[in-house]
Amino acid sequence: MPELPETRIKTAVVGCGRIGIRHAKILANLPDVELVAMVDVDRARAQEFARAYGGRPYGDLTEAVVAERPELVNICTPSGSHAALALASAAAGVSNLVVEKPMALKLSDADAMIRACDEAGTRLYVVMQNRYNLPITKLREAVDQGRFGKLVLGAIRVRWCRRQDYYNQDAWRGTWAHDGGVFANQASHHVDMLSYMMGPVASLAAMTTTRLVSVEVEDTGVCILKFESGALGVIEATTAARPVDLEGSISILGEHGTVEVGGFAMNEIKVWRFDDPQPEDAEVFERYKTNPPDVYGFGHHEYLKDVVEAIKTGTAPFVDGRKGRVSLELINAIYESVESGQEIHLPLEPRHSRLGRG
Repeated sequence: MPELPETRIKTAVVGCGRIGIRHAKILANLPDVELVAMVDVDRARAQEFARAYGGRPYGDLTEAVVAERPELVNICTPSGSHAALALASAAAGVSNLVVEKPMALKLSDADAMIRACDEAGTRLYVVMQNRYNLPITKLREAVDQGRFGKLVLGAIRVRWCRRQDYYNQDAWRGTWAHDGGVFANQASHHVDMLSYMMGPVASLAAMTTTRLVSVEVEDTGVCILKFESGALGVIEATTAARPVDLEGSISILGEHGTVEVGGFAMNEIKVWRFDDPQPEDAEVFERYKTNPPDVYGFGHHEYLKDVVEAIKTGTAPFVDGRKGRVSLELINAIYESVESGQEIHLPLEPRHSRLGRG
């Protein structure tokens, strides 16, 4: 096991873009963290981040690791680059590695990341921050307590707005090789949440289309799932909602109750009904009704705090590489179904999915 830090945790942020800003802002305000490096292939971006949040700018990850010896590296780059950077971090001796969603695009890359981190003794954390949303923790508690009884149906809806100017910001956006479509990018957290609540998936079938933007990948898709329990699931995902973001929600229906968590980012309880009301149920809507100001929600702060605490105490990550792989397998299975036109049974051996391949 890597040595536990005795002082502030030296941290590097890799990828100074949209999600990197969120990580940098939060990490800069955590008392147990010292930001020592900002890394981006666009060195001007790295310099801008370093001035704003701390640390020194670098254009290369390995150079930053050699110079600064960070105990924690946060990878916030385009999805298609996650695997190479994770492997480089493990090889350089980084003891703790946070990788934004999805952890990779190809399952083979995810497996290589897990294997390399195991061999190097690197703790691998995959960002699934919505698991930390207060309504989601309450929903999971109800699942664990068996309050739903037999699960019947799980549904997620991602109805967000991403116009052409969003995809035009960077050349990697909307490409198979580096990004993927709405299922791989915007809805990846929601795919994770559905399996987190409903359990392992036995099979699925999906359809996609591109309606309102000019990109390689889909802006809209639907998927039907069958879980090993016999319950069914539905995923509806689009970035073609207009004129603004509408919702990011999950509904769980069982023989003894129904819960819907909505808002922009699964942060707002809309429905909480059970056959066996509990005294605390009356407080649910008051305590868990806050909708976040944007689709990122509130979970990143709690997630990164938990990572820091896990590093300080040497405890295991809440969402590690193996848990992150579960949702990646489902995303690849969705694309496998789209390309083959077939129902896909899990576990998956990708043959047709274009994700990560271009």
